[in-house]
Amino acid sequence: MQELKAQSPFITTSIGSPLFLLKEKAAYCPETNSIFIADTHFGKAGHFRKAGIAVPEAVHLEDYKIIERLIHTYRPTHFYFLGDLFHSAINAQWIRLEEFLEGFEDIEFVLIKGNHDILPMKIYQSSTIKVINQPLELEHLILSHEPLVETVEGKINLCGHIHPGFSAGGTGARKIKVPCFLYRPCQLILPAFGKFTGLAIVQTKASDRLYLVTNTKVILFNLNP
Repeated sequence: MQELKAQSPFITTSIGSPLFLLKEKAAYCPETNSIFIADTHFGKAGHFRKAGIAVPEAVHLEDYKIIERLIHTYRPTHFYFLGDLFHSAINAQWIRLEEFLEGFEDIEFVLIKGNHDILPMKIYQSSTIKVINQPLELEHLILSHEPLVETVEGKINLCGHIHPGFSAGGTGARKIKVPCFLYRPCQLILPAFGKFTGLAIVQTKASDRLYLVTNTKVILFNLNP
């Protein structure tokens, strides 16, 4: 735990337990031994190809490797997808996803359904994924896909949907855009996990905190220097 605290920033919950923010665009809760990611959008490459846009299937392979690395590093008992696990209509990538998850028999995979999770329920029911149709309360956390409008004092709404990003460093090609965790009172919005997703540059408030994601670490960005 001490080594993890030295490597990764964390949010402290109302009961004092940490929620670690990882460079893999995931959050880890030691108390529940759970990993959380949002907006993987698996199958999006196939969705684009169906529309006549040539996107190779390999675009998703790195995401699988990162999930595998997270599992081997933290050994979670639960792995939560905070919505938009699969991008809309079913395609062959769903079979690839099922086969991948079936390789981790000791982990319970849970999907909090998002706006792109529109596969027929019978498909979800035949998979290894437990599907939740509404926000889920988990100890000191409330899991949802879209950020809740009304949060609960003493609990953190852990969510996605927005694909938060930060932009700095000039104009045009010189401008740098990076994904980020957006922390607001009682709410933590995760960056989009999937490589084949965009960024939405967030408009911040004085009470917000931004944690920028780089290839090597997560950095707390000072909004009020």
